[in-house]
Amino acid sequence: MITSQKIHKTAIISESAQIAPDVEIGAYSIIGDDTIIESGCTIGQSVNIQFSHIKKNTRISPFASIGGEPQDLGYKNEKTGVIIGENCWIREFATVNRASGEGTNTIVGNNCLLMAYTHVAHNCVLADNVIMANAATLGGHCRVGFGAFLGGQSVFHQNIRIGDMAIISGASASRLDIIPYCKAEGIPCLPIGLNAIGLRRKGVDKDSRQAIHKAIKLLRNENYNTTQALELIEQEFKGNEYIDNLVEFVRSSKRGCTLRDKAAYHGTVEQE
Repeated sequence: MITSQKIHKTAIISESAQIAPDVEIGAYSIIGDDTIIESGCTIGQSVNIQFSHIKKNTRISPFASIGGEPQDLGYKNEKTGVIIGENCWIREFATVNRASGEGTNTIVGNNCLLMAYTHVAHNCVLADNVIMANAATLGGHCRVGFGAFLGGQSVFHQNIRIGDMAIISGASASRLDIIPYCKAEGIPCLPIGLNAIGLRRKGVDKDSRQAIHKAIKLLRNENYNTTQALELIEQEFKGNEYIDNLVEFVRSSKRGCTLRDKAAYHGTVEQE
């Protein structure tokens, strides 16, 4: 146990917790077993953290819960955890549950913002620079790509993937994968265009943005099935890293991707 003037006297700290000397911990917070909190972190009041590794300069706001048991009936109290990256901000009442399955972790990358009431379920993996707006919810085993933005009150089925730099409108929902680089909205959550502003802010050049835009239009073109669209995209845009990522994302989808209207869910390439 570490005592410090920056740790409020009402905080409860496990003997096994490892806390850097400059960490601030607010009143009535509980830092449980198997927890590491690195330098520069600020933990607000009434926060509950257990079985977690919180990396440098991360802020956790009041009433957040990190590392609680997964909401998984198959969980048998095996040793699992949570890893939160550097420079993250986890806001009020957000929850990040620890993983299910011996030795596994729920992972949040660097520079992520989880706004109030967001939920990251067991075994999710968030890449760097992900933003989840208020009350966005991820089911278990979801994968969220670099720089993705999930709108407020959006909901995502377990095991789906959300591609790099996708932006998803609030109150959307999806049970299938959402392709990289798109703007998407609705129930089901369909790509309606290119996330042009997000791509520009992330430094994607104009030629690549135009290529991605054309590729998304081909994927949504009702004259082609997914396999045909991917072949056309590869022929037209060889050697572009963003196009290669988009094609690989669709080809490797196990659940299928939302591409067109509600009656035209696309299965995996293998199913075609």
